[in-house]
Amino acid sequence: MTQHKIVVYVPLTHTDSVREAIGTAGGGKLGKYSFCSFSTRGIGRFKPEEGARPHIGKVGELEQVEEERIEITCDTTVVGNVLAAIKRTHPYEEIALDVWPLEAW
Repeated sequence: MTQHKIVVYVPLTHTDSVREAIGTAGGGKLGKYSFCSFSTRGIGRFKPEEGARPHIGKVGELEQVEEERIEITCDTTVVGNVLAAIKRTHPYEEIALDVWPLEAW
């Protein structure tokens, strides 16, 4: 079974809802466990440019937001469902998101 790792950065106000959406979409399954994830907290920094519609912050001003980095693994067959669930639930206009294929060892 081919697996992928998905990493997404989420403001603290939405971490629980994003994790729930990921698990409901089939992400975070490990053997006989579901809704598995790992999180670390940090500070996201960005400056919305002209034409942006930021959820947090103002156009032209540097912003800092306490965020969680949520990491999950999932079967390749559900990657599209998990990404769609993240996009439906995440509040940001542009989502910082990584998807990597994992090697089987």
